[in-house]
Amino acid sequence: MPIFEYKAVSPTGETVQGTMEAGSMDRVISRLQEAGNIPLQAQEAGKGGFSLAMLRSGRRGIGSREVGEFTQQLATLLGAGLPLDRSLQVLLELTENDRLKRMVTDVRERVREGGSLSDALEAQHGIFSRLYINMVRAGEIGGTLDQTLDRLTDYLDRSKDLKDSVISAMIYPVLLILLAAGSLILLLVYVIPQFTPIFDELGGDLPLITKMVLAVGGVLQNFWWGLVGLTVIAYFLFRSMLADPPRRLSFDTRLLAARWVGPLVAKLETARFSRTLGTLLVNGVPLLSAMSIARNVITNTRLREDVVEASREVKTGGGVARNLASGERFPRLALQMISVGEETGRLDSMLLKVADTFDRDVRNTIDRLLSVFTPVVTLLLAVMIGTIVLSVLLAILSINELVG
Repeated sequence: MPIFEYKAVSPTGETVQGTMEAGSMDRVISRLQEAGNIPLQAQEAGKGGFSLAMLRSGRRGIGSREVGEFTQQLATLLGAGLPLDRSLQVLLELTENDRLKRMVTDVRERVREGGSLSDALEAQHGIFSRLYINMVRAGEIGGTLDQTLDRLTDYLDRSKDLKDSVISAMIYPVLLILLAAGSLILLLVYVIPQFTPIFDELGGDLPLITKMVLAVGGVLQNFWWGLVGLTVIAYFLFRSMLADPPRRLSFDTRLLAARWVGPLVAKLETARFSRTLGTLLVNGVPLLSAMSIARNVITNTRLREDVVEASREVKTGGGVARNLASGERFPRLALQMISVGEETGRLDSMLLKVADTFDRDVRNTIDRLLSVFTPVVTLLLAVMIGTIVLSVLLAILSINELVG
Protein backbone atom coordinates (compact mmCIF):
# COMPACT_ATOMS: atom_id res chain seq x y z
CA MET A 1 0.00 0.00 0.00
CA PRO A 2 1.50 3.40 -1.00
CA ILE A 3 2.68 6.03 1.48
CA PHE A 4 1.22 9.55 1.17
CA GLU A 5 2.62 12.80 2.52
CA TYR A 6 0.02 15.30 3.72
CA LYS A 7 -0.39 18.77 5.17
CA ALA A 8 -3.57 20.00 6.86
CA VAL A 9 -5.02 22.55 9.31
CA SER A 10 -6.24 21.15 12.63
CA PRO A 11 -9.47 22.32 14.34
CA THR A 12 -7.29 24.51 16.60
CA GLY A 13 -5.78 26.29 13.60
CA GLU A 14 -2.38 24.56 13.67
CA THR A 15 -0.71 23.30 10.51
CA VAL A 16 -0.04 19.56 10.78
CA GLN A 17 1.92 17.38 8.39
CA GLY A 18 3.04 13.81 8.21
CA THR A 19 2.73 10.55 6.29
CA MET A 20 -0.14 8.11 5.98
CA GLU A 21 -0.48 4.66 4.42
CA ALA A 22 -3.64 4.46 2.32
CA GLY A 23 -5.03 2.89 -0.84
CA SER A 24 -5.57 6.20 -2.64
CA MET A 25 -5.22 9.95 -2.32
CA ASP A 26 -8.99 10.31 -1.85
CA ARG A 27 -8.78 7.96 1.14
CA VAL A 28 -6.07 10.16 2.71
CA ILE A 29 -8.27 13.23 2.28
CA SER A 30 -11.27 11.41 3.77
CA ARG A 31 -9.30 10.31 6.84
CA LEU A 32 -8.03 13.84 7.43
CA GLN A 33 -11.56 15.22 7.19
CA GLU A 34 -12.95 12.53 9.51
CA ALA A 35 -10.39 13.66 12.09
CA GLY A 36 -11.71 17.21 11.80
CA ASN A 37 -8.76 18.52 9.82
CA ILE A 38 -8.82 20.72 6.70
CA PRO A 39 -6.63 19.12 4.00
CA LEU A 40 -4.16 21.49 2.37
CA GLN A 41 -1.89 19.16 0.44
CA ALA A 42 -1.56 15.46 -0.26
CA GLN A 43 0.75 13.53 -2.54
CA GLU A 44 2.24 10.11 -2.87
CA ALA A 45 5.76 10.10 -1.47
CA GLY A 46 8.13 11.11 -4.25
CA LYS A 47 5.32 11.98 -6.67
CA GLY A 48 3.00 14.89 -7.41
CA GLY A 49 -0.42 15.34 -5.87
CA PHE A 50 -2.95 18.03 -5.26
CA SER A 51 -2.52 21.44 -3.65
CA LEU A 52 -5.38 23.67 -2.59
CA ALA A 53 -4.10 27.24 -2.84
CA MET A 54 -6.23 30.08 -1.47
CA LEU A 55 -8.27 31.82 -4.17
CA ARG A 56 -6.39 29.94 -6.87
CA SER A 57 -8.39 28.86 -9.88
CA GLY A 58 -7.88 28.09 -13.50
CA ARG A 59 -5.68 25.03 -13.16
CA ARG A 60 -7.98 23.36 -15.66
CA GLY A 61 -8.70 26.50 -17.60
CA ILE A 62 -11.62 27.49 -15.35
CA GLY A 63 -11.20 31.04 -14.11
CA SER A 64 -12.79 33.09 -11.35
CA ARG A 65 -15.54 34.29 -13.69
CA GLU A 66 -16.68 30.72 -14.42
CA VAL A 67 -16.52 29.82 -10.72
CA GLY A 68 -18.66 32.87 -9.88
CA GLU A 69 -21.28 31.98 -12.51
CA PHE A 70 -21.37 28.36 -11.33
CA THR A 71 -21.88 29.49 -7.73
CA GLN A 72 -24.62 31.98 -8.55
CA GLN A 73 -26.56 29.59 -10.77
CA LEU A 74 -26.32 26.72 -8.28
CA ALA A 75 -27.48 29.01 -5.45
CA THR A 76 -30.48 30.12 -7.54
CA LEU A 77 -31.49 26.55 -8.40
CA LEU A 78 -31.16 25.31 -4.82
CA GLY A 79 -33.05 28.35 -3.55
CA ALA A 80 -35.87 27.51 -5.94
CA GLY A 81 -36.28 24.15 -4.22
CA LEU A 82 -34.52 21.85 -6.67
CA PRO A 83 -32.51 19.00 -5.13
CA LEU A 84 -28.75 19.14 -5.50
CA ASP A 85 -28.54 16.33 -8.03
CA ARG A 86 -31.20 17.92 -10.26
CA SER A 87 -29.59 21.36 -9.91
CA LEU A 88 -26.26 20.00 -11.11
CA GLN A 89 -28.00 18.30 -14.03
CA VAL A 90 -29.63 21.59 -15.04
CA LEU A 91 -26.27 23.37 -14.81
CA LEU A 92 -24.74 20.68 -16.99
CA GLU A 93 -27.42 21.24 -19.63
CA LEU A 94 -26.94 25.02 -19.53
CA THR A 95 -23.13 25.04 -19.58
CA GLU A 96 -21.46 25.67 -22.93
CA ASN A 97 -17.86 25.83 -21.71
CA ASP A 98 -16.33 22.39 -22.31
CA ARG A 99 -13.94 22.55 -19.38
CA LEU A 100 -16.67 23.70 -17.02
CA LYS A 101 -18.99 20.99 -18.34
CA ARG A 102 -16.43 18.30 -17.56
CA MET A 103 -16.02 19.71 -14.06
CA VAL A 104 -19.79 19.82 -13.41
CA THR A 105 -20.14 16.27 -14.76
CA ASP A 106 -17.48 15.02 -12.35
CA VAL A 107 -19.09 16.85 -9.42
CA ARG A 108 -22.53 15.45 -10.29
CA GLU A 109 -21.23 11.88 -10.54
CA ARG A 110 -19.51 12.13 -7.16
CA VAL A 111 -22.68 13.49 -5.57
CA ARG A 112 -24.74 10.70 -7.13
CA GLU A 113 -22.34 8.16 -5.67
CA GLY A 114 -23.20 9.48 -2.21
CA GLY A 115 -20.45 12.01 -1.69
CA SER A 116 -21.00 15.52 -0.36
CA LEU A 117 -20.82 18.59 -2.57
CA SER A 118 -17.84 19.94 -0.64
CA ASP A 119 -15.90 16.70 -1.16
CA ALA A 120 -16.81 16.70 -4.85
CA LEU A 121 -15.59 20.28 -5.22
CA GLU A 122 -12.43 19.52 -3.28
CA ALA A 123 -11.69 16.67 -5.68
CA GLN A 124 -11.38 19.20 -8.51
CA HIS A 125 -7.86 19.91 -7.28
CA GLY A 126 -7.22 23.62 -7.29
CA ILE A 127 -10.30 25.04 -9.03
CA PHE A 128 -12.06 25.91 -5.75
CA SER A 129 -10.24 27.62 -2.90
CA ARG A 130 -10.05 26.42 0.69
CA LEU A 131 -12.36 29.29 1.61
CA TYR A 132 -14.94 28.11 -0.92
CA ILE A 133 -14.80 24.44 0.09
CA ASN A 134 -14.98 25.10 3.83
CA MET A 135 -17.93 27.46 3.43
CA VAL A 136 -19.79 24.85 1.38
CA ARG A 137 -18.97 22.19 3.98
CA ALA A 138 -20.28 24.42 6.77
CA GLY A 139 -23.44 25.11 4.77
CA GLU A 140 -24.03 21.39 4.28
CA ILE A 141 -23.63 20.71 8.00
CA GLY A 142 -25.98 23.56 8.92
CA GLY A 143 -28.54 22.72 6.23
CA THR A 144 -28.21 26.18 4.64
CA LEU A 145 -26.34 25.32 1.45
CA ASP A 146 -28.38 27.68 -0.74
CA GLN A 147 -27.81 30.62 1.64
CA THR A 148 -24.13 29.76 1.90
CA LEU A 149 -23.78 29.79 -1.88
CA ASP A 150 -25.55 33.16 -1.94
CA ARG A 151 -22.99 34.51 0.52
CA LEU A 152 -20.21 33.00 -1.54
CA THR A 153 -21.56 34.71 -4.64
CA ASP A 154 -21.61 38.02 -2.79
CA TYR A 155 -18.08 37.44 -1.49
CA LEU A 156 -16.73 36.58 -4.93
CA ASP A 157 -18.49 39.57 -6.50
CA ARG A 158 -17.19 42.03 -3.90
CA SER A 159 -13.66 40.64 -4.07
CA LYS A 160 -13.72 40.87 -7.85
CA ASP A 161 -15.13 44.42 -7.72
CA LEU A 162 -12.32 45.56 -5.43
CA LYS A 163 -9.68 43.95 -7.62
CA ASP A 164 -11.23 45.36 -10.80
CA SER A 165 -11.51 48.84 -9.32
CA VAL A 166 -7.81 48.86 -8.41
CA ILE A 167 -6.82 47.59 -11.86
CA SER A 168 -9.12 50.06 -13.64
CA ALA A 169 -7.77 52.93 -11.59
CA MET A 170 -4.21 52.04 -12.60
CA ILE A 171 -4.87 51.82 -16.35
CA TYR A 172 -4.89 55.57 -17.00
CA PRO A 173 -1.72 56.37 -14.99
CA VAL A 174 0.14 53.52 -16.68
CA LEU A 175 -0.95 54.69 -20.13
CA LEU A 176 0.03 58.25 -19.23
CA ILE A 177 3.49 57.17 -18.10
CA LEU A 178 3.96 55.08 -21.24
CA LEU A 179 2.88 58.02 -23.40
CA ALA A 180 5.26 60.35 -21.59
CA ALA A 181 8.17 57.92 -21.88
CA GLY A 182 7.40 57.26 -25.54
CA SER A 183 7.27 60.97 -26.35
CA LEU A 184 10.58 61.65 -24.62
CA ILE A 185 12.32 58.70 -26.29
CA LEU A 186 10.98 59.79 -29.69
CA LEU A 187 12.36 63.29 -29.20
CA LEU A 188 15.72 62.19 -27.83
CA VAL A 189 16.33 59.31 -30.24
CA TYR A 190 14.85 60.55 -33.55
CA VAL A 191 14.25 64.31 -33.42
CA ILE A 192 17.22 65.78 -31.53
CA PRO A 193 19.88 63.75 -33.43
CA GLN A 194 18.68 65.45 -36.64
CA PHE A 195 20.17 68.70 -35.35
CA THR A 196 23.55 67.21 -34.45
CA PRO A 197 25.06 67.42 -38.01
CA ILE A 198 23.88 71.03 -38.28
CA PHE A 199 25.52 71.98 -34.99
CA ASP A 200 28.75 70.18 -35.97
CA GLU A 201 28.87 71.90 -39.36
CA LEU A 202 28.35 75.40 -37.98
CA GLY A 203 30.79 74.85 -35.13
CA GLY A 204 30.90 76.89 -31.97
CA ASP A 205 30.53 75.98 -28.33
CA LEU A 206 27.03 74.71 -27.50
CA PRO A 207 25.21 75.57 -24.25
CA LEU A 208 25.59 73.07 -21.42
CA ILE A 209 21.92 72.12 -21.48
CA THR A 210 22.17 71.32 -25.20
CA LYS A 211 25.24 69.12 -24.63
CA MET A 212 23.41 67.21 -21.89
CA VAL A 213 20.33 66.62 -24.06
CA LEU A 214 22.50 65.48 -27.00
CA ALA A 215 24.45 63.15 -24.70
CA VAL A 216 21.28 61.55 -23.37
CA GLY A 217 19.95 61.15 -26.91
CA GLY A 218 23.23 59.58 -28.01
CA VAL A 219 23.16 57.07 -25.16
CA LEU A 220 19.57 56.07 -25.95
CA GLN A 221 20.34 55.81 -29.67
CA ASN A 222 23.59 53.86 -29.46
CA PHE A 223 23.31 51.90 -26.22
CA TRP A 224 19.57 51.14 -25.98
CA TRP A 225 20.35 47.44 -25.89
CA GLY A 226 22.39 47.93 -22.72
CA LEU A 227 19.58 49.83 -21.04
CA VAL A 228 17.11 47.11 -22.00
CA GLY A 229 19.51 44.48 -20.67
CA LEU A 230 19.95 46.31 -17.38
CA THR A 231 16.18 46.63 -17.03
CA VAL A 232 15.68 42.90 -17.59
CA ILE A 233 18.45 42.03 -15.14
CA ALA A 234 17.00 44.40 -12.53
CA TYR A 235 13.56 42.80 -13.00
CA PHE A 236 14.84 39.27 -12.42
CA LEU A 237 16.99 40.37 -9.48
CA PHE A 238 13.91 41.95 -7.92
CA ARG A 239 11.89 38.77 -8.46
CA SER A 240 14.72 36.73 -6.97
CA MET A 241 14.74 39.00 -3.93
CA LEU A 242 11.00 38.58 -3.44
CA ALA A 243 11.37 34.80 -3.72
CA ASP A 244 13.64 34.78 -0.65
CA PRO A 245 11.37 34.78 2.44
CA PRO A 246 13.56 36.91 4.77
CA ARG A 247 14.23 39.53 2.08
CA ARG A 248 10.56 39.52 1.03
CA LEU A 249 9.57 40.07 4.66
CA SER A 250 12.03 42.99 4.91
CA PHE A 251 10.73 44.49 1.67
CA ASP A 252 7.08 44.19 2.73
CA THR A 253 7.90 45.75 6.11
CA ARG A 254 9.51 48.76 4.41
CA LEU A 255 6.59 48.96 1.98
CA LEU A 256 4.13 49.32 4.86
CA ALA A 257 6.29 52.10 6.30
CA ALA A 258 6.25 54.08 3.02
CA ARG A 259 4.43 57.39 3.43
CA TRP A 260 1.86 57.17 0.64
CA VAL A 261 1.87 53.54 -0.44
CA GLY A 262 2.02 51.93 3.02
CA PRO A 263 -1.41 53.05 4.31
CA LEU A 264 -3.03 52.08 1.00
CA VAL A 265 -1.51 48.59 1.10
CA ALA A 266 -2.59 48.14 4.73
CA LYS A 267 -6.17 49.17 3.90
CA LEU A 268 -6.35 46.90 0.88
CA GLU A 269 -5.02 43.89 2.80
CA THR A 270 -7.33 44.64 5.74
CA ALA A 271 -10.35 44.68 3.44
CA ARG A 272 -9.42 41.30 1.94
CA PHE A 273 -8.64 39.67 5.27
CA SER A 274 -11.73 41.03 7.03
CA ARG A 275 -14.13 39.97 4.28
CA THR A 276 -12.66 36.48 4.11
CA LEU A 277 -12.60 35.96 7.88
CA GLY A 278 -16.08 37.43 8.34
CA THR A 279 -17.54 35.28 5.57
CA LEU A 280 -16.05 32.14 7.07
CA LEU A 281 -17.34 32.96 10.57
CA VAL A 282 -20.84 33.72 9.27
CA ASN A 283 -20.92 30.22 7.79
CA GLY A 284 -19.92 28.52 11.02
CA VAL A 285 -16.20 27.88 10.49
CA PRO A 286 -14.36 27.96 13.87
CA LEU A 287 -12.35 31.12 14.54
CA LEU A 288 -8.89 29.54 14.59
CA SER A 289 -9.49 27.56 11.42
CA ALA A 290 -11.01 30.65 9.79
CA MET A 291 -7.96 32.77 10.68
CA SER A 292 -5.65 30.08 9.33
CA ILE A 293 -7.54 30.13 6.02
CA ALA A 294 -8.11 33.90 5.83
CA ARG A 295 -4.47 34.81 6.36
CA ASN A 296 -3.65 33.25 2.97
CA VAL A 297 -5.47 36.03 1.11
CA ILE A 298 -2.94 38.53 2.53
CA THR A 299 -0.16 39.09 0.00
CA ASN A 300 1.98 41.27 2.28
CA THR A 301 4.11 38.81 4.24
CA ARG A 302 4.63 41.22 7.16
CA LEU A 303 0.88 41.53 7.77
CA ARG A 304 0.49 37.78 7.26
CA GLU A 305 3.06 37.12 9.97
CA ASP A 306 1.15 39.47 12.28
CA VAL A 307 -1.98 37.38 11.71
CA VAL A 308 -0.01 34.18 12.41
CA GLU A 309 1.24 35.62 15.70
CA ALA A 310 -2.27 36.80 16.57
CA SER A 311 -3.64 33.31 15.88
CA ARG A 312 -1.20 31.80 18.36
CA GLU A 313 -2.30 34.26 21.04
CA VAL A 314 -6.01 33.79 20.25
CA LYS A 315 -5.50 30.07 20.81
CA THR A 316 -4.58 30.82 24.43
CA GLY A 317 -7.69 32.93 24.96
CA GLY A 318 -6.74 36.40 23.78
CA GLY A 319 -8.93 38.63 21.62
CA VAL A 320 -8.45 39.06 17.88
CA ALA A 321 -8.30 42.87 17.91
CA ARG A 322 -5.87 43.10 20.82
CA ASN A 323 -3.44 40.61 19.30
CA LEU A 324 -3.61 42.14 15.83
CA ALA A 325 -2.90 45.52 17.42
CA SER A 326 0.37 44.26 18.90
CA GLY A 327 1.99 44.44 15.47
CA GLU A 328 0.93 48.11 15.08
CA ARG A 329 0.45 47.67 11.34
CA PHE A 330 -3.29 47.12 10.88
CA PRO A 331 -5.37 50.33 10.67
CA ARG A 332 -6.61 51.54 14.06
CA LEU A 333 -10.18 51.99 12.84
CA ALA A 334 -10.33 48.35 11.78
CA LEU A 335 -8.98 47.19 15.15
CA GLN A 336 -11.52 49.33 17.04
CA MET A 337 -14.41 47.97 14.97
CA ILE A 338 -13.22 44.39 15.46
CA SER A 339 -12.91 45.02 19.20
CA VAL A 340 -16.51 46.28 19.31
CA GLY A 341 -17.59 43.18 17.40
CA GLU A 342 -15.92 40.93 19.95
CA GLU A 343 -17.46 42.78 22.87
CA THR A 344 -20.97 42.60 21.41
CA GLY A 345 -20.64 39.00 20.20
CA ARG A 346 -21.06 40.04 16.56
CA LEU A 347 -17.53 39.60 15.29
CA ASP A 348 -18.61 38.05 11.99
CA SER A 349 -20.93 40.88 10.93
CA MET A 350 -18.50 43.54 12.19
CA LEU A 351 -15.70 42.05 10.09
CA LEU A 352 -17.90 42.37 7.01
CA LYS A 353 -18.55 46.01 7.92
CA VAL A 354 -14.81 46.53 8.26
CA ALA A 355 -14.37 45.09 4.77
CA ASP A 356 -17.06 47.36 3.32
CA THR A 357 -15.57 50.40 5.06
CA PHE A 358 -12.07 49.77 3.80
CA ASP A 359 -13.24 48.82 0.30
CA ARG A 360 -14.69 52.31 0.02
CA ASP A 361 -11.64 53.83 1.67
CA VAL A 362 -9.30 52.14 -0.81
CA ARG A 363 -11.32 53.42 -3.77
CA ASN A 364 -11.43 56.94 -2.33
CA THR A 365 -7.71 56.89 -1.57
CA ILE A 366 -6.87 55.75 -5.11
CA ASP A 367 -9.12 58.46 -6.55
CA ARG A 368 -7.37 61.12 -4.44
CA LEU A 369 -3.91 59.87 -5.40
CA LEU A 370 -4.85 59.85 -9.07
CA SER A 371 -6.26 63.37 -8.83
CA VAL A 372 -2.76 64.45 -7.74
CA PHE A 373 -0.74 62.01 -9.83
CA THR A 374 -2.22 62.88 -13.22
CA PRO A 375 -1.45 66.62 -13.21
CA VAL A 376 2.00 65.98 -11.70
CA VAL A 377 2.94 63.57 -14.51
CA THR A 378 1.50 65.97 -17.09
CA LEU A 379 3.53 68.83 -15.61
CA LEU A 380 6.73 66.77 -15.56
CA LEU A 381 6.17 65.74 -19.18
CA ALA A 382 5.68 69.39 -20.16
CA VAL A 383 8.84 70.41 -18.28
CA MET A 384 10.93 67.69 -19.93
CA ILE A 385 9.68 68.43 -23.43
CA GLY A 386 10.12 72.15 -22.78
CA THR A 387 13.70 71.53 -21.66
CA ILE A 388 14.47 69.62 -24.85
CA VAL A 389 12.96 72.32 -27.05
CA LEU A 390 14.75 75.03 -25.06
CA SER A 391 18.10 73.27 -25.51
CA VAL A 392 17.64 73.34 -29.29
CA LEU A 393 16.59 76.99 -29.33
CA LEU A 394 19.52 78.05 -27.13
CA ALA A 395 21.92 76.19 -29.43
CA ILE A 396 20.50 77.92 -32.51
CA LEU A 397 20.70 81.35 -30.86
CA SER A 398 24.28 80.80 -29.73
CA ILE A 399 25.33 79.74 -33.23
CA ASN A 400 23.58 82.75 -34.79
CA GLU A 401 25.52 85.04 -32.46
CA LEU A 402 28.80 83.44 -33.54
CA VAL A 403 27.91 83.66 -37.24
CA GLY A 404 26.73 87.26 -36.86
